[in-house]
Amino acid sequence: MNHLYTTEGEKIKEILEKKQFDFIPLSEYPRPTLVRKNSHIILNGFWDFSTINNGKETKQIQKILVPFSPESLLSGINTHFTEGTELCYKRNFFIPEGFNKGKILLHLGAVDQKATIYVNDKKVGEHIGGYSPFSFDISEFVCEKENHLKIIAVDDLNDKSLPYGKQRIKRKGMWYTPVSGIWQTVWIETVPRKYINNVEIKTTKNNVKITVNDSINGYAILKNIIDEKEEELLKIEIKNGEAEFEINDPIYWSPENPHLYYLSVCAINDFGDEIIDEIQTYFALRTLEIKKFSGTSYLCLNGKPYYFHGMLDQGYWSDGIYTPASYKCFIDDILLAKSLGFNTLRKHIKMEPERFYYECDRHGVVVFQDMINNGDYNFIRDTALPTVGIRKLNDKNLHKDKKTREEFKRCTEEIIQTLKKHPSVCLWTIFNEGWGQFDGNSMFDFVLKLDDTRFIDTASGWFYCSKSHVESIHKYFSEYKHKRADKPVILSEFGGYSYKINEHSFNLDNTYGYGKINSEKEFNEAVFKLYKDQIIPAIKDGLSADIYTQISDVEDETNGFITYDRKVLKISSDVMNDIKNDIQKEMDKIIQKN
Repeated sequence: MNHLYTTEGEKIKEILEKKQFDFIPLSEYPRPTLVRKNSHIILNGFWDFSTINNGKETKQIQKILVPFSPESLLSGINTHFTEGTELCYKRNFFIPEGFNKGKILLHLGAVDQKATIYVNDKKVGEHIGGYSPFSFDISEFVCEKENHLKIIAVDDLNDKSLPYGKQRIKRKGMWYTPVSGIWQTVWIETVPRKYINNVEIKTTKNNVKITVNDSINGYAILKNIIDEKEEELLKIEIKNGEAEFEINDPIYWSPENPHLYYLSVCAINDFGDEIIDEIQTYFALRTLEIKKFSGTSYLCLNGKPYYFHGMLDQGYWSDGIYTPASYKCFIDDILLAKSLGFNTLRKHIKMEPERFYYECDRHGVVVFQDMINNGDYNFIRDTALPTVGIRKLNDKNLHKDKKTREEFKRCTEEIIQTLKKHPSVCLWTIFNEGWGQFDGNSMFDFVLKLDDTRFIDTASGWFYCSKSHVESIHKYFSEYKHKRADKPVILSEFGGYSYKINEHSFNLDNTYGYGKINSEKEFNEAVFKLYKDQIIPAIKDGLSADIYTQISDVEDETNGFITYDRKVLKISSDVMNDIKNDIQKEMDKIIQKN
């Protein structure tokens, strides 16, 4: 296997070699939907790292670069420890003079899977679940001078009750290197004793409803920013945590025009004469509907049929695994997708930090967001039989373990509550190819209750459920022959042609993909023919989305449009933009007919 660094990762490689212990990676503000200025300290950087066995910490203490998991090259550890090993992270931090506004909060973007937090040797709390952000009020534990922070993380992939995604102890093929411990930003924030901790914004065509926590009174200022010029549109009064208003001459969000509206939300004291807290947030106006045109159902964006043309995005990196070397890596992938004519990324079996979705919001890329599987995987049931056409199975009795079902629902709710603030997220995928699938129809109702403003794909690929907004199909080993359906049809995975460039590949011995291609010319011709012959002709009959596998190579998989180190683009942008133009012509015909 080759150890591959992205261009951004190579900068960190030098820092690791030079032992520049003052380096802070991923130092940007981590929560773009609720920004509180001059109130945070990023705790990423070099921490002391050790393991605990039988209650005793190992004497050998290493330096780990947080927030990269110990399995990654960028962490400086590059080791996966035995399942269930306690990973011990330690560092000191200072509370600067004048920093404390009333409370000190500790935020952790994600820790896989179980975390116990100690401040100054006192237990603060615990969290279970490897993908969602969480926080603790540590006000009573900190002092004005130096503070000691310790985090004990435990990950055990033998426990299938907790969502684990595509991680495998023995990685191979479509299953990847596991991660454990801290893999997203750690930071502290100061807030007033009464503060804004959540702003929920619901929109229709031009109506906006704001809900702020704890019945806060205050006001919001609506801002419009075009060509870097800021214009104040409205000042809205907030009473008992709520406000509602309409926007005249609304500008709707789309990948072609990703317009965002910005809000300053101010909480005032009981006397109404002092601002006690202020945050910045944003939202967009856009509508998602299903409509029939000439008797065929289509997904619609802002009232018109819209074709969601996308790629599968696993969110893996050759040097950081779950964590990119820099948030610029997110931007580079998003801009690459747009340069190739795509408007959609399917975030596959993984939840990213909010910065990813923020970049999709502002650059204009739709996200189809997967939930994260748990439960067992069975090759015969979940892959072999569906591949030969056996794709219907009663899922009510699948994965019956009560804890497994409860953990999946808990993780699903955390994902939706965290990400529904982002206008780029337009579809939730509940189950993928039967992995962990149970009672899909009731899970559709569960997700719909959490968020009724987006499309829901209950079962992506197979194990059909009657309750789903879409017919969702995966097709790899045979020709895609489109069939009309009562619902919009999405081809949620297809393609995956393997074109391997050895000097930019993770594994020189094993190769995984769907059909082997030996040259760049052959690869471009095959992709072009696939879209021209099978995808574009299906649009007039109700195909509303396609998701090509995939944006980048991932470990053994060499079926990406770009290599795993993000250094070689295998596909021609001219070819892909010709495809985009032909897709748009088909959509224009549908719109003109109606």
